Amino acid sequence: METGFDSRAKELYEQAQRIVGTFYAARHIDDQAEINIPQAFREEFFHLVDKVNVSLMADKDNFYGYFLLQMAREIDFAVSSPTAVNFKGAQYVIYFNPLLFLTLDIRQMASAVKHEILHILSLHLIRAKELTTGYSALAVNMAMDIVVNAYLDNLPPYAVTLGWVNANYALQLLPFEPFEYYAEKLQTAMDLQAEDKDGAEVEGNGEERIAADYDPARTHDLWAESGDVDEKTLREFTAKVVDNAQKGAVPAYLASVIAALKNSRGELPWNLYLQRLMGAVESDRKKTVARRSRRQPDRLDLRGELRSHKAKVVVALDMSGSISDEEFYQAIKEVLAIVKNHRQEITVVECDSEIRRVYKAGAVKDIKERLAIRGGTRFTPVIEYANANKVDLLVYFTDGKGEDRLLSRPRGYKTLWVISGRGDRLSLQEAYGAVKKLRDVEIQDDGLKMSDIRRDGYSMNDQERRHI
Repeated sequence: METGFDSRAKELYEQAQRIVGTFYAARHIDDQAEINIPQAFREEFFHLVDKVNVSLMADKDNFYGYFLLQMAREIDFAVSSPTAVNFKGAQYVIYFNPLLFLTLDIRQMASAVKHEILHILSLHLIRAKELTTGYSALAVNMAMDIVVNAYLDNLPPYAVTLGWVNANYALQLLPFEPFEYYAEKLQTAMDLQAEDKDGAEVEGNGEERIAADYDPARTHDLWAESGDVDEKTLREFTAKVVDNAQKGAVPAYLASVIAALKNSRGELPWNLYLQRLMGAVESDRKKTVARRSRRQPDRLDLRGELRSHKAKVVVALDMSGSISDEEFYQAIKEVLAIVKNHRQEITVVECDSEIRRVYKAGAVKDIKERLAIRGGTRFTPVIEYANANKVDLLVYFTDGKGEDRLLSRPRGYKTLWVISGRGDRLSLQEAYGAVKKLRDVEIQDDGLKMSDIRRDGYSMNDQERRHI
């Protein structure tokens, strides 16, 4: 039986269709015409949203209702999902597309609101910016939706869930992992599917558009329109909204998400950042005359593309006395675990004030005992080695204490500096790459031999793992 709420939603949906029809008719005459949303429709629509909010505040998860009260509301027919969010004018704004939102029942509407708030709590507006290189919008959007939808019931049938992704991409992704994990796995699967066809790029023409269907590749387009605010300010603002929304106890899952928000440093951990770099390096292509261009196969004058040659990765390990054997071993083990699914060759460079040893490593068993030399640290020799050998990626594990200026700049490759648990900063005035902090590990006697260290089960992911 149709309830009064469902009946009103249906009537508003029909009005929304008429509004869109009027817009298209006007655009046919004047291509500069804009969609006109009558004030009466706005009032009635947001009155319906108020009822959804009342249902949220009456629910055991009333946190979402109080959070929604602090958000501005807008109608946007161009949003490719029932709801969307961004940060503008010193507040969070939630957008509704009536063509999609009004097809849901009240429980699904409530879940759509929860979905957007969980994106905010998970710092996805910040963390997604870290994955602009080497990842498609579709992979990133779906990865974030996997994370937040894991906490929700009453989802619409087209919602992106872990089960749906595993079934449609022939994957076996694990539940409750960080969204960066899902993005990396999804992008790899999408790249494999796209080997024999071009990826479709969505190109706008500057005109106002109407989204009548759900499109996961565009669900978070509005995030790019967020105001210019630094990450620290946004995290602090979000924490204040959270405090105002907490009226009593919250469910355990929500408490863990909130705790992760308040404890987060707001940056991508070194190991997930390395995954991103590996994806970017491996996605590089090289030209070849042996294959026609996929975009223009009839143009024989255009060269096709091949996946780039095997990526050359150099892992530099600072041998100075402040780098422990545990950190040395755990670092290289983690690197090998991250890059094992990529086309690469690993070269280990042991160094202090100069390069002491260079060798190849394809697995943990290839890692050699550290040399007994413990000197000062200079970064330039490793940079010059990487320049001379035309590497694709340099990962430098160090306590950060070296010269303040490089004598040679990195040329043609990406650089990631990982500062050990005992270090606090990189001495270089200009790093020419990303600088990440390695969280503290339990330090044993520095005289411990590599053969005495457990070589199974431990991962630096255990230190860096996020709760969301």
